[in-house]
Amino acid sequence: MNSRLAVFTAPLLLAVALSSSLALANGDDEEPAKPNCPKGQVWDSKSQKCVMQTSSLVPDADRTDYAYRLAKDGRYEEALALLDTLKNPNTAKALNYRGYATRKLGRTDEGIGYYLKSVELDPQYAQVREYLGEAYVIKGRLDLAQEQLQQIKSICGSTCEEYQDLAEAIHGSSKT
Repeated sequence: MNSRLAVFTAPLLLAVALSSSLALANGDDEEPAKPNCPKGQVWDSKSQKCVMQTSSLVPDADRTDYAYRLAKDGRYEEALALLDTLKNPNTAKALNYRGYATRKLGRTDEGIGYYLKSVELDPQYAQVREYLGEAYVIKGRLDLAQEQLQQIKSICGSTCEEYQDLAEAIHGSSKT
């Protein structure tokens, strides 16, 4: 019976391993699945566990990525507090995620300011252009949102997620 089980499970395990490898090789900017840490803690990729966000051992990259996860989970204030702990808060990613959290809190103009700083640091960063465009949609500036859509198209084409999401936001706003 055990050899029969092995015959069936080995290909399944191989398929799971290959699909995981393909997902990682795809290069998506999506963060890998991580547990939700309690408030005041951050995911440390080195130790593979939640640690106090005051720990000096957690690198800025982990803090930045986890802040984005918090923001995507609707924990905007926690995300901003975590971004406040960065040694170097002036990176394109950190500014983009700060803009995202502030925009989601309803502080759209403040978010736009962070997005524009992020664009200055990395004009080829498609995600920040998507979020900037979405902020412009909120402000009713569809002309500026369209400009960001064209910039995204020049970065990753019209089939990338950033292009599709912003195009949908623009299209959705013109229906109302």
